[in-house]
Amino acid sequence: MRYDLRIGEIAKRTGRSIHTIRWYETQGLIPGVVRDQGGRRRYSEHHVGWLDLMDRLRYTGMSIAQMREYTTLVKQGDAALKQRRALLAAHQARTRETIARWTQALALIDAKIEFYDEWVADGQRPAVEPHRRLRKAESQKAESRKAESRKANRKLGHRKAENRNSPA
Repeated sequence: MRYDLRIGEIAKRTGRSIHTIRWYETQGLIPGVVRDQGGRRRYSEHHVGWLDLMDRLRYTGMSIAQMREYTTLVKQGDAALKQRRALLAAHQARTRETIARWTQALALIDAKIEFYDEWVADGQRPAVEPHRRLRKAESQKAESRKAESRKANRKLGHRKAENRNSPA
């Protein structure tokens, strides 16, 4: 691996400050940093991708302690593949749960904005409150999903019948 990037170059390429990169390194979040004969840090292309991963893990709510644990597991190499995968899978599940909660919250915000838009446009308070609008929309989505599921099951049933009736 070529270590031909200096800290200023990696800072520029990743959009981080030199101070932030040094902090990540002191926190044990950047594996494999080497130093040249003058004691200056040297980085590779791998570090550019690694810092992107660290940012994405942080943006999705992973704690610094968990990021440090993941980095430690990476340093252990192939022997820790299962643990690395398990750590990321747990984080993925937490992230999906957060997205689902945010999606529900956003749906209520959307309904509230729609409520205000109608009120402003008509000059009167709308009869249907935002929470009721949301419940109605959620109910319609659930019915739509059920209908799609029934349709898919019917198609699957037809295919099974066709397969039973076809000559072998």
